[in-house]
Amino acid sequence: MSNPDQIQRILFEQIDVRGVVVGLETSYQEVLARHDYPPVLQRVLGEMLAAVGMLSATLKFEGRLLLQAEGEGQVKMLMAECNRHQDLRAIARYDGELGEDLSFDQLLQNGRIALTIEPEKGQRYQGVVPLENETLAQCLQAYFEQSEQLGTSIQLAADGQRAAGLMLQVMPAEGRGDEDWNRVSMLASTLKDEELLQLDNEALLFRLFHEEVCRLYEPQPLRFRCDCSRERSAEALKFMTEEELLEILKEQNGIIDVGCQFCNQTYNFDETDIRALFSEPGYLDEDGRMH
Repeated sequence: MSNPDQIQRILFEQIDVRGVVVGLETSYQEVLARHDYPPVLQRVLGEMLAAVGMLSATLKFEGRLLLQAEGEGQVKMLMAECNRHQDLRAIARYDGELGEDLSFDQLLQNGRIALTIEPEKGQRYQGVVPLENETLAQCLQAYFEQSEQLGTSIQLAADGQRAAGLMLQVMPAEGRGDEDWNRVSMLASTLKDEELLQLDNEALLFRLFHEEVCRLYEPQPLRFRCDCSRERSAEALKFMTEEELLEILKEQNGIIDVGCQFCNQTYNFDETDIRALFSEPGYLDEDGRMH
């Protein structure tokens, strides 16, 4: 893969189809390095990260996009998110040992997929669909066809080291729109996982669409970055009362640990910190200093 940790939009100049391609390497490996996930979850989380990276290309506001899958089996939850600045992170929650050959729908029995857009200003939006297909790519295609009535082709692949995705969508058109879409989506469906993971973006486009007039936009970088902080952890503690927190301090040898589930960073708070949280106008900054 010669385009790792990048997202690029695809312009089809003569037909009403748009696209985006994403490749992940370092950002994907940084997510996996923070948890000891079994291989099957490493691959699924890679696909989740590639998917949310592609979908983030549609964001035109300050905010974040979250892709979440929940089920009633051993895997309780999978979540990946990306903000407008292409910062990625992901997490999985599961019980017991997982078989190597389990498919996406087998991992999340009786599951559902939720796609959530959280703007920093404005109303939160969430779309939910039942998990009725074998792969994540098929589930996302069904989501767009049901919720937005848009013909969508999604290809996803991950191998524990690299992850990649290709998404095409039809645009409203007159005349040959259906014919063009059927041809392009059929070509995309011939893409093999190895090609998606190993070919650079220009070679990938030529392999699939050498008879089409298409080009790539300038790439945008993707990276792993968790936006947890000491200050945000302190705000989470304030959902409890000062008295409750001081009692917990007695039970835990004078320290409350608040851990981030995404990056495993731990923030420590002692009695001075807790009292500062509830003082006026005192608060804790990133270094834990009281103001």
